[in-house]
Amino acid sequence: MCTDTRKLQENDIFFALKGDNFNGNTYAKKALELGAKYAIIDDETCVINSKTILVEDTLKTLQNLASFHRLYIGAPIIALTGSNGKTTTKELINTVLSKKYNTTATIGNLNNHIGVPLTLLSMTTDTEIGIVEMGANHQKEIDFLCAIAKPDYGYITNFGKAHLEGFGGIEGVIKGKSEMYDYLISNQKNIFVNINDSIQVEKTKNAKIFTFGNTSEANIIVNFTEAKPFVKCLYHNLEIKSQLIGDYNFNNIAIAITIGNYFKVTNSDIKIAVESYLPTNNRSQIIQKNTNKIILDAYNANPTSMNAALLNFEKQSGYKIAILGDMFELGNEAKQEHQNISNLAVSLNIDKIIFVGENFHESKIKSNKASQFKTYTDFKTHFNLSKIDNAILLIKGSRGMALERVLKPE
Repeated sequence: MCTDTRKLQENDIFFALKGDNFNGNTYAKKALELGAKYAIIDDETCVINSKTILVEDTLKTLQNLASFHRLYIGAPIIALTGSNGKTTTKELINTVLSKKYNTTATIGNLNNHIGVPLTLLSMTTDTEIGIVEMGANHQKEIDFLCAIAKPDYGYITNFGKAHLEGFGGIEGVIKGKSEMYDYLISNQKNIFVNINDSIQVEKTKNAKIFTFGNTSEANIIVNFTEAKPFVKCLYHNLEIKSQLIGDYNFNNIAIAITIGNYFKVTNSDIKIAVESYLPTNNRSQIIQKNTNKIILDAYNANPTSMNAALLNFEKQSGYKIAILGDMFELGNEAKQEHQNISNLAVSLNIDKIIFVGENFHESKIKSNKASQFKTYTDFKTHFNLSKIDNAILLIKGSRGMALERVLKPE
C-alpha cells in the first residue's frame, strides 16, 4: 500500500489521497507507470484503464480496507497513545516483543487517520502481534482510530500539556486521550496501567488492567535506579542499563518490560532488548561533536516534555548550554506556557540558555545567561557551534523549529 509515488514499489496498491495542497488523483497514471498493481481514485476524470479503481472516497476506502484487513489477519493489536513518549515507547515494546514474536509496528510516527490504516495494511498472515501508535490533537480522533484498529490491548503513556489548542486545555487532553480507555472498557479489552499515575488508575478502575510500578500492588515491579545520563532500572533482580537519557524515559522502559513479561518474553531477552535499543530521529540522541556532547531532542516539544528535559539537563555535569525552540499548538496558553518554561530554565543550574522563536522572544526574561532570538536565522547569525568547546548542549523544540539544523556544517 502506498500514498506517495516517490516511495512506491512495484505491485503496490496506490491510494490517491487529497490534501489542501495536493490531489493524489493526478498521480494515478504515474503510479501505474512505476509499477503499481492498482490505483484507487475518487475522481472519474482520472480513470485510465482497468487498473484504476474508482471509489466514492479514497481515504474512507483506505480506512475501511484497513479495518477489514485487521480482522482478516486476526493478530492481537496493542495500541498506544499519550502526550509524550509514544514513539519511543512503541519502539521499545516492538524491540522487546520481537525477541519472541513476529511483530509489525507503526513505522516512525505514522500515527494519524492515514498512518494507522497503512500500519494495519502492512500486517501479513505472519504477523503475530501488531503494535499501533495513535496520535491526536482533537477530541474524537483516538475514538475514530480505535474504531479502525480495534485494539485488544492499550496503553496511554501520560497526560501532558500537548496540543492544548486543539484539545481545549489539559482537561481536554485527558478526555481526548482517554477515548482509548473508553473503547477498551466498552469492548472488555485489556489495559496496561502505570500504577503510579493517579489519573490512569482513576480512569481504569472498572477495567481489565495489568499494572506496573514501584510498589507491591503492581503486577510488575520495576524500580528506577539512576539516569547519569542513561536510565538504569531494576527488574526481577536484573539491572537493566538502557541507552536512553533522562528519568522521564523510565516509564517508557518499564512498560516495555511489563508488556514483554505479559507476553512471556524471557527476562534475559527483555534485558537484552532494552539494552540494545538506540534512539534515533532526533529523539533523546546523544551525539559527540568534537569536544562537545549534544543531547538532541528536537523531534518535538510541549510544556510537559520541555520541563522534564530541562530538569534532567540540570543534573548533567559540565558547562551546560540549552538551546530551546518554540512549542507549537498551545493556542491561548502559548504565551503563559513559554513564560513558565523561560522562568524554569533561568532558575536552573544551566550556564547558558538560548531561546529561539517568536513565543520565546516575547517572554520577559531578566538573566545575563539568557539570549532571545525571534527567528532561527537570527539565532544562527549569532551562534556558531564550532566555536564552543568542552560543553554539553541540550537542543529541544517543536518539529516546526527544526533545531537539528544547527548541527549541519556551515
